This record gives sequence, C-alpha cells and structure tokens, in this order.
Amino acid sequence: MSERKSSRPRIFFGWWSVLFIGIISGLGHGFNTYGISVFFTRIAAELELNRAFTALAAGIGRLEGGITSPLVGWLSDKFGPRWIVIIGICIAGAGMVFMNFITEVWHYYVAWGVLIGLGLNIGLTVACDKNINDWFIRRRGMAQGIKFTLISIFGIIVLQAITPLIESQGWRFTCLVWGIIMFASVPFSFMLIKPRRPEYYGLLPDGAEVSPGTEDEGDMIERGVGYASSLQETEYTFRQAIRSGTFWLLMVGFSVHNFTASGFNVHVFPFLTDTGIKETAASGMMGMMVFFTIPSRFFGGIIADRVPKSRLQFLLLASFLLQAIGISTFLWYQNLPAIYVLLICHGLSSGAVTPIVILMLGRYFGRKAFGSILGTMIACLAPMGLLAPVYFGWIFDTTTSYNIAFITALVLSLLAVVTMFFVRAPRPPVDETGRLTW
Repeated sequence: MSERKSSRPRIFFGWWSVLFIGIISGLGHGFNTYGISVFFTRIAAELELNRAFTALAAGIGRLEGGITSPLVGWLSDKFGPRWIVIIGICIAGAGMVFMNFITEVWHYYVAWGVLIGLGLNIGLTVACDKNINDWFIRRRGMAQGIKFTLISIFGIIVLQAITPLIESQGWRFTCLVWGIIMFASVPFSFMLIKPRRPEYYGLLPDGAEVSPGTEDEGDMIERGVGYASSLQETEYTFRQAIRSGTFWLLMVGFSVHNFTASGFNVHVFPFLTDTGIKETAASGMMGMMVFFTIPSRFFGGIIADRVPKSRLQFLLLASFLLQAIGISTFLWYQNLPAIYVLLICHGLSSGAVTPIVILMLGRYFGRKAFGSILGTMIACLAPMGLLAPVYFGWIFDTTTSYNIAFITALVLSLLAVVTMFFVRAPRPPVDETGRLTW
C-alpha cells in the first residue's frame, strides 16, 4: 500500500532525510575514513604489521564497495534505498563490534576490511545519494552541500571523541562504542529514509507547490516529470548514460583524485607523527583538515545550483587544482607551514570533489537511473581505493618517506585538471529511431 499523503508538510520531508543522512554518514565515514588513521599505529603494533599491510584493510573495504556499488545502485533504483541503508548500517555496526574481539590479522581484515568497509559502502553512499537525488532537483546542490557539511562536522567530532577515548579506554573499546552507535541509528533510518520519490507521497521535489485537489498518483508522477523538465533535467537510462563520453571523462578525473584522497586520508596521522608532531596535536591538525572541507562542501553545493550545466566542469577543475597546489607546496618546502598548506588544500579539494561529481551526475543524467550510474562509477574507482593506501604504505616501508607517493599524487592531480577541459554536458539522449527521449 502506498504511504502517499495529500497534505503538504510545513517542512519538506526531504530535509529531514538530509539531516539524518549527514549525521549518520559523518559518524560512520568519519570513523572509517579518518578514524583508521588514528588507530593505525596501535593496530600495526599490536598485530605486528607494517604500514602497507595495515592499510590493506582500508583498501579491501573500498574494493568491496566498488564491486557491490552497481548492484546497490540497481537495487536502489528498483526497490528504493530504505532497506539498503538499514542493512548496510547493521553490517558496519557488526564489524565495529567485532573489532573489540580480534586477536589475529585475518580477524582485522574481516572486521575492518570486509564488514565495516562493505557495510558503510552499501548503506551510506549510493543509496543515500539516490534518496537525495530523488527528493531534490532545483535545490539538489544545497541538499548535497548540507549533507556533506554535516559529514565534515561530525567527522571532526569523531576525531576529537575517539582520540581521548582510545588513550583512556583503548582502541578496542572505542570500536565497540561506535558499533553500538551505528545500531542505535537503525530506527531513525526506517523513519527518515523513504523508499520512493516524493511524488508517491503527494509531494513534488524540492517541496514545490502542489495544486489543490491533486490526488491521483499517476497525475503526481506526471507532474514530477514536468517539474524536472522545467528545470532542464533530462532522464537518461543507464545504458544511455554509460555510452556518453562525459561519463567516462568524469570517471577518469574522479578516479585519479580518489587515488590521492584514499591514500592520504589513511596515512595522514602517521605522516604527521613521523615529522615529530605529538598525537594530540596531529589529531587537531586532522580536525583542521576536515574543518576545511566544510566551506567547500556547503558553498560548493550552493554555487553549483546556480552554475549553468555547461559550466559545472570548471568547479571540478578548480577543486583538482587545489589538490595539486597543496601537494606541490609541501614537496617544494617540506616544513611545518607547508604541511598546513597541504592539509588546508586537501580539505578544500576533497570536500568539494565528491558532492560536485554527484551533483553533475544528477544534473547531466536525471533521476531515473541515478543509483545505477553512480554505483557503476564507484565500482570503477574501487581499484584506486584498494591500491592507494597500500601504495602509500609500501613507499614508506621501502623509503622511510612518503615523498614518492606525493609525487605520484601530484602527477595524477594534474592529469585530473587536464581531463576537465574536455568535459561537456551530454546531448539529450535519442532512441533507436533517432528521436529525443525527453
């Protein structure tokens, strides 16, 4: 039976979904993405692992996320995101609880690499973005900006919470606490993640006005299509999207950026402590790096809503360029001020890239197959997500320095910049007869 309601709420329901998604994603991804760096040296010491093999767990999680993302995207398009989010959160929570009991290296790979990584990638990536993309069109950039801003804020909170908790209670207990937090969020997931588009609940995307007396579900769906068309959004099928050169150029740029982001995020804490910075100060510097993702994520989304579709690629180009500036500054000077420049530029760049790419996919290809399109892109990023943390660790293990890894990252960042010059908004799709399929 449809959950459709005819009355228009005072606050558009989509904003409640954005609020919840931002908070739980910040708690989950903050723990996984930034927390692993704080846990890194302690886990390595206890399990007697070098840095490459310690980083492998993070790489396994990213690889699994890539493998499963097309399926998650298709399931989200087919059945809606609600139960996918719930299942993913439960798997991640189980992995965090399991971390409290590990005694062997393979336990660590299963708990962190398989369960935590897989759960977060299933529940808090494609499915959540599918939900937001369905509920917003004109305000999609703002919605994504708010979501990613909340992720940054709660990522900072995670860093500042787990560092003293690890020092006082140990990393095992800290993982257990976070597992309990993830399980506690499940009832909110059921309430605040809807399985279908707003049209099925008597609403239009963005909370747009609905004409009085509109009760027929089919009529609401048609109104939703008309509303999207009025904002120059075209619905692509999955096959039409992946045949577009725009999709593959975005893939190249996003992939090489992901190499640097994946590798650096895992190793940033040991990188800082290797330079003689104390752990408490290193945690604060990581918090500063995450803090600088906030303005780029929030204002980047708002600005992207106002930029013509034909110019969106230049926002991405600027983000990639910031990454290159930060890395080159550190490689040239290699002192404390240069480290701050690296952290600030990395925060600004990594904060902007993902929401802009997600927004571009929505603006370019519409809502119909968004989950499958985004899931396929993430699948193609997976090898970078696996290789980058291991590569950074291997470079350090063999040279006692991260410099060669940074040089590699700089070359790839410049490649991403060049790629963006060739990105163009795709032409409207056509069917087998050559007619436009609006």
